[in-house]
Order: sequence, then C-alpha cells, then structure tokens
Amino acid sequence: MKGALRLVYPPQCLSCGAPVAEEGGLCPDCWREAEFIQGSCCSRCGVPLPGDGLEDAADEAAGLLVCDDCLAVQRPWLRGRAALAYRGTGRKLALMLKHSDRLDLAPALGDWVARAAQPLVRPDMLVVPVPVHLRRLLKRKYNQAELLARRVARAHGLSHRPQLLRRIRHTPMQDHGSVADRFANVDGALVVPARMAPLAEGRAVLLVDDVMASGATLAAAAEALRAAGAGPISVVVLARAVKDT
Repeated sequence: MKGALRLVYPPQCLSCGAPVAEEGGLCPDCWREAEFIQGSCCSRCGVPLPGDGLEDAADEAAGLLVCDDCLAVQRPWLRGRAALAYRGTGRKLALMLKHSDRLDLAPALGDWVARAAQPLVRPDMLVVPVPVHLRRLLKRKYNQAELLARRVARAHGLSHRPQLLRRIRHTPMQDHGSVADRFANVDGALVVPARMAPLAEGRAVLLVDDVMASGATLAAAAEALRAAGAGPISVVVLARAVKDT
C-alpha cells in the first residue's frame, strides 16, 4: 500500500516541493541552502562558532564555548542548541511552519530539533513549548512551538507539558526593534499558573521554540520557570538567527 501511494504521491522536498527519494527530505538545491548546526557552537544559545567541533567537544560539554552575545547578555538558562541557522532553507522552513499553515512540516522539523536537543536531555525532564497568547492562537489555530515540542518529547521519551507556561499579555511580534525593545516587549508576559507550579518545582526543563533571535522570549519563559522553582533549564530551537559574515 505504501509503495502504491508513493507512485501516486511521490515524496516531495519539504522546502520547494521538488521530487526527493524519501519523505521528510530536501532536494539537492535546498540541502545546499540548509545550514545545519553540527560543528562547534555556543553552549548557551547554539549559534555556530568557528572550528570543526572536534577539539572543542570537551569545552562545549563543560559549557565553556560561549559566543559574544551570551557573554554580553546573561541567559537565565543553562545550555542551548539549535538545529539550523535562520537563513536560507532554515529561514524558509521556519516561516512556512509559522505562517503558512504547513503543519505537515512539523514531524520532520520536530525530528531535527530532537536531534539537536540530544546533548541537553536529562532523565525525567519536562519538555515545555514557549506559549502564544490566546488571541494569536485563535487567529493561527496552532502553536508551532508546541508541534515541535511534542515531537521532541516523543523522540526522547519525555513528558510534554504545553500547559506549564501561559502567556498572560498579548505582545507585538518580535520581528523588529532593538534588543532592549525586544526584552521590554516580553517582560512579565509569561507565567507558570499557580496550579501548575508544583509540577515545575525542582524539575529539569527543556524549553522549545521555533526561532531564537535576541533570546528575549526564551529568557522571559525561563525566568517564569525559575520563579516557579524549576531548574536546570535548557533551550532548543529549530532555527537560530546568525550574524552575516
């Protein structure tokens, strides 16, 4: 049956729709434009760093590889990873999932996030997506971070807790503005509801989001979890914004 379906509906590239050999794959052109973060990276935010990753493995595991941004801005989480750089195919796929109702992308993209999260996983960890405000959820019909988090939790056999965080204030999109503006925009916008606080206390948490730029939204989420007694907290995203070189 599966073979017959492939004859009628052959696998397509996730990004452009061109024919590919396997479901959930990329065509050669889109693969070349996909910057998977697999070498040296910042231990706090996952941004790629110079190096081949071999000689830096011990430092990365010890949390000693830290980018300039994470040296300048204190992160309220312990460690972070990202599957892709937010440009080229990575940016296109993130935007398709977020704004184009491409829920069919979530399984493959979620599996990529799960692989990126592997070094962060701890036994009995809670997987928590960054929430969207009810107003935005009613408009979009889904939370892309929750779709990714569900896949991450399933891949690692962890508990998925999408209700652990709640966004209590509607905020403008974080696409524009200075770093300070972005942090001010989400300050106090996320909380752990009182009824959920006992679940968070003393638990390791893996925060999941689709994109990290300044890290302001993830910081607000991590601060809310810390206030509820959770920790240690790690973060993983589908795509990490990078500076042009």
